[in-house]
Amino acid sequence: MDAIQTVILALVQGVTEFLPISSSAHLVLVPYVFGWHDQGLAFDVAVHVGSLVAVVTYFSRDLNAMIRGWCAGVAGGISTPDSRLAWAVIIGTIPVVALGPLVNMVSEHLRDPVIIAAATGIFALALWWADGYARADHDEYGLTWRQVLIIGFAQVLALIPGTSRSGITITAGLALGLSRRSASRFSFLLAIPVILAAGVLKTSELVASPDPAPWPFLLLGVVVSGLAAYACIHWFLRLVERVGMLPFVVYRILLAVVLLLIYL
Repeated sequence: MDAIQTVILALVQGVTEFLPISSSAHLVLVPYVFGWHDQGLAFDVAVHVGSLVAVVTYFSRDLNAMIRGWCAGVAGGISTPDSRLAWAVIIGTIPVVALGPLVNMVSEHLRDPVIIAAATGIFALALWWADGYARADHDEYGLTWRQVLIIGFAQVLALIPGTSRSGITITAGLALGLSRRSASRFSFLLAIPVILAAGVLKTSELVASPDPAPWPFLLLGVVVSGLAAYACIHWFLRLVERVGMLPFVVYRILLAVVLLLIYL
């Protein structure tokens, strides 16, 4: 990899990690357009680290309040909105921990551009439906355990390439009555343990790999991915109530058509 390829792919990964537009679809399309080879495991680790730093930094105040509330709840049985939100993130992560390895084994056989295009388009229509159906009658602090588990099981589907982790969890949140902003916030908070787990797994694979790591390019990937992800989260949360999900739905459908035209 050279510096230009590193910057472009890190920007793509940093932005698409949190927008509901499928990072896997873009990481298939971008190398095809530029004629690049696979970026490799080390790069995947770097951009995951960048995305994780971005989301943890952006939600640092919320996370501090959630951790304090959770600790107070465990120690003294005190239930607060922050402690309930912390429990919601923990419980919402259980399905992907329990079913992730199995679904991941299946998804390894689904990394076909046509399947990715189909998933990108189909789940775009699901997002469109949920956005139109959304009642927006409560926020992420008012989620019930049943609703949290539904969003958690929806997140498992993100292991199918082309689905979009943020896209499917926002879709589930909207369908369950969250506002656009609340569904997006909970989706981003729910991403933290998943990205952390993926980063640890990929790092262990990298450590076991005999190939040397290009550290300057990896550091560049971390920085660019982190900055892009932070800006994306900030922009998306500020504008989502006004612009809605339709622009992302249209974009996903166009992306699916482009992939089908290339690979069919």
